[in-house]
Amino acid sequence: MAFESLADKLQSVFKILRGKGRLTERDVRDAMREVRLALLEADVNYKIVKEFVASVTEKAVGANVLESLSPGQQVIKIVNDELTSLMGASNSRLTFASKPPTVYLLAGLQGAGKTTASGKLAGLLRKQGKKPLLVACDVYRPAAIKQLQVVGGNYNLPVFEMGQADPVAIAQAGVALAVKNSYDVVLLDTAGRLHIDQELMEELTRMKAAVHPQEILLVVDAMTGQDAVTAVESFNNTLGVDGVILTKMDSDARGGAALSVRKVTGKPIKFVGMGEKIDDLEPFYPDRMASRILGMGDILSLIDKAEQALDKQKAIELERKMRQNEFSLDDFLEQMQQMKKMGPIKNILGMLPGLGRMNLDEVDVDEKSVARTEAIITSMTREERRNPAILNSSRKRRIAAGCGQPIQEVNRLLKQFEEIKKLMKGLTGPGKGKRGMFNMPFMK
Repeated sequence: MAFESLADKLQSVFKILRGKGRLTERDVRDAMREVRLALLEADVNYKIVKEFVASVTEKAVGANVLESLSPGQQVIKIVNDELTSLMGASNSRLTFASKPPTVYLLAGLQGAGKTTASGKLAGLLRKQGKKPLLVACDVYRPAAIKQLQVVGGNYNLPVFEMGQADPVAIAQAGVALAVKNSYDVVLLDTAGRLHIDQELMEELTRMKAAVHPQEILLVVDAMTGQDAVTAVESFNNTLGVDGVILTKMDSDARGGAALSVRKVTGKPIKFVGMGEKIDDLEPFYPDRMASRILGMGDILSLIDKAEQALDKQKAIELERKMRQNEFSLDDFLEQMQQMKKMGPIKNILGMLPGLGRMNLDEVDVDEKSVARTEAIITSMTREERRNPAILNSSRKRRIAAGCGQPIQEVNRLLKQFEEIKKLMKGLTGPGKGKRGMFNMPFMK
């Protein structure tokens, strides 16, 4: 998970600060020394770390902080504000051409994930009501065109290609096709190299002059650390980059690139790749990311994910069933399946305020629980799913044999179902339902 190591270290430092009733200047400077080491270990640019720590220290040792009722919380707020500012202060949105099609040129080094990012971005724009066209301009890498066609096929997105023709001519033909067929967005998947070279830059410069892209988006691998920042600088000096897409943020335990790119290059991070699925490309919100790093949760992103994954009408119907005590095992399974659409469970837990301060590695999360739950529930009859109270020993043995699970798993699921049912009933009443996250069915 992105920033995992950095988040753990910072949260340990701030736990100590919170535990002190009063803070001295020495306390703050000792804490900032640990913050400095944590940022350096996260591969954040050295100059940025120096400036960041100096700025936080200057603000944190002021009398209004040290003499406040909760100085620890005040210091954390200062760090949160500085982290947000460091990453760009606010979300940087894509811009669109006044006259369609809007052309986005995706550039980057080989292996950064341009092709996958192109498909994910096209999918995201389609959700916003756009009609995207993917154009295969990488004619050098073996199977690059086929890969884009597979990505397009998986997501039901149209792909234009001309084989091994001149990439600039392909880009021009793709834009012309978009005009003819009313595609309002064109995404150019361009070639990369193992390193930045003159030939690559000249080709991209010619393409830019030929199709006049609305934005040039540089795709960089977050796991490359400060090399990602160097790549942004090099491409920007030649092409003029409008924004950055950071891929593989779900795998990067350090996250230094995300904390350095904006400050060093002045270019905003517009999207981050958090997984392999089409929905795993997320707009980058500096304030939300800072909150997650500091263990404050990210409830706004959680709401965004929920709105995308959950069916509004089904949610209304579920509330009715809970109020009337009609919540069944079928409803239980459906809710788990919809939660699964929101992404890995640990990532979801990390967005919840309070839980973000915990070391989620210590929380035993069972990502395969949905499959097991589905197997057990589908082995039941319709009447058993509607009324689990009728499940006696012989019925449980039959269900266990039918789904290939031990009878203990059947009993465990039924116990969790009753706990969730009580919890959900409590949530419909005022002031209730404050317990229960660690009784969820994905917790062992």
